Amino acid sequence: MKLRFQKLGKDPTMNFSDKIKYQREQNHLTQKELAELVGVSQRAIAAYESSGTIARISTMRKLAHALNVSYDYLKHDEITDPSYGIEKMDYIDEVNGQLGEKGARDINEILEANRALFAGGELDEEAKDAFYQAVTKAYLSCKMEAKKTFGRKKKNTEMESDS
Repeated sequence: MKLRFQKLGKDPTMNFSDKIKYQREQNHLTQKELAELVGVSQRAIAAYESSGTIARISTMRKLAHALNVSYDYLKHDEITDPSYGIEKMDYIDEVNGQLGEKGARDINEILEANRALFAGGELDEEAKDAFYQAVTKAYLSCKMEAKKTFGRKKKNTEMESDS
C-alpha cells in the first residue's frame, strides 16, 4: 500500500521530523513499534519527531523501508510525494550492500540524474525497472573492475624480499 501526501491544511512542505511523525501515524505505528522495526531506541524516534534530530543515512534508509516511503522523500524537505523515487530503492540497497554508503549515494545520484529521461513520457514500470537494473549492473561491474585494478595490492614483493 503506497501512501500519498495530504495537505491537512498545512504548508505542503514538511521537514524530516514532520514526515517521520506523519508517516508513522499513517501506518498506525507507535514510536516503540517503529523503533523496533528500524533497530533504534524509542528515544531516537522521539528525537527525530520533536527535536529536529536528523537520522544517519543508514537509519534513514531503514526508516523509509519501515514507513513504506522513499529515502528521497525523507531526506529532502521539498519532496512532498512519499513515493517519489521509491522505484530505485531496491537498486540503491543492492549497491549499499556490496559497496557501502558511498556507493549507495553514487548510484542514487546516477539514477536521479537519469530520471529526466522519463519526464513527460509514458514508460511503464517494467521498462523503468529494466533501465535501473541495467544502470546498477553496469555501475557495480565498473566498480568491481576498478577495485581489482586499483585496489590494495598484496605485499608479495615485501614477502619475497624477506626470504
